[in-house]
Amino acid sequence: MKFVDEATIRVEAGKGGDGCLSFRREKYIEKGGPDGGDGGDGGSIYLIADPSLNTLVDFRYKPLYRAPKGMPGMGREKTGAGGDDIFLKVPLGTSVFDEEADAYVGDIDSTESRLLVAHGGKHGIGNTHFKSSTNRAPRQFTRGEPGEVRELRLELKLLADVGLLGMPNAGKSTLISAVSAARPKVADYPFTTLTPNLGVVRVGDDSSFVIADIPGLIPGAAEGAGLGVQFLKHLSRTRLLLHLVDLAPIDGTDPAETMQAIGDELAKYSETIAAKPRWLVATKTDLLSPVDARERLDALVAATGWTGPVFSISAVARRGLDELTGAVMQGISEMDAAESEAAEGERAREEVHAQAVANRRRLYESRQADTDEWADDDSD
Repeated sequence: MKFVDEATIRVEAGKGGDGCLSFRREKYIEKGGPDGGDGGDGGSIYLIADPSLNTLVDFRYKPLYRAPKGMPGMGREKTGAGGDDIFLKVPLGTSVFDEEADAYVGDIDSTESRLLVAHGGKHGIGNTHFKSSTNRAPRQFTRGEPGEVRELRLELKLLADVGLLGMPNAGKSTLISAVSAARPKVADYPFTTLTPNLGVVRVGDDSSFVIADIPGLIPGAAEGAGLGVQFLKHLSRTRLLLHLVDLAPIDGTDPAETMQAIGDELAKYSETIAAKPRWLVATKTDLLSPVDARERLDALVAATGWTGPVFSISAVARRGLDELTGAVMQGISEMDAAESEAAEGERAREEVHAQAVANRRRLYESRQADTDEWADDDSD
């Protein structure tokens, strides 16, 4: 199934039921007192986690959700039935934003998560509540309040331990297919990967980690260029980044310059993501002699001033993969004991959302400027 990571839906909570205007009418009782009952509360809408889901595609086909309204009150002080609440199932890792207010609503990040996204309208009250010593036949009652209506944007971030970084055609899809059961599209042209791919890498009999293949980035991605900007947010939930660099790119570009460009894009998009542990992985070494590959890798490290871990692999020839996956597994195990994931994830989420807001604002201003320019040309 195609991976769908964003969807916009409209949720409409139920209206509260009206209060009742009624008076007691029985045989031999001509002027009974007020007995109008209250209405029922409108139904609310919640989002809950479903671990079996891994896509938001269903919301593309059904973007509108309405909760039942509350029933009106009745005579004899009978309260109207409340509207049933609606529970919408979403995948773990779903972030929710209010489109109109451009505000963060919450995350569905555990199986116990239950997020109220549209509050049902409050019920109206019947005329029995207005009875007093000076007003024995009240004709007042209140209407039920309307339910909350919101336009929501759902964003699903990949829940992966390791994210693969690199320019288009750096070998990310080949690597994930070599170390896991994932089968992404692999070809010898840029932008082969158009949607993220997840793979489970098993190390030994009882250890594993999840790896994410993110579409390739290009310079300007943080401002919206290329495809990678759509998926940079997925990196906010990864714990380790593997920066893949082709030592002998077919387009003749300088590996040091492309590596620096990717680092710059990460820093522009989120300082928290850029500060995550990042390892350098030289790919496609089977296309070079061992001596040439070593010399090029040493030159790359020297030119970039790289001080982190360095690995040299060939996914096609399956060289260096066991060393890489073993080191990754050990690194993740060490992170489990040292890092505070909750604080880091919250900080990353806030930065990613702020960047998304800024990008949309720049896009709006750009379109507005174009519109004003056309208007000026027409006036001439």
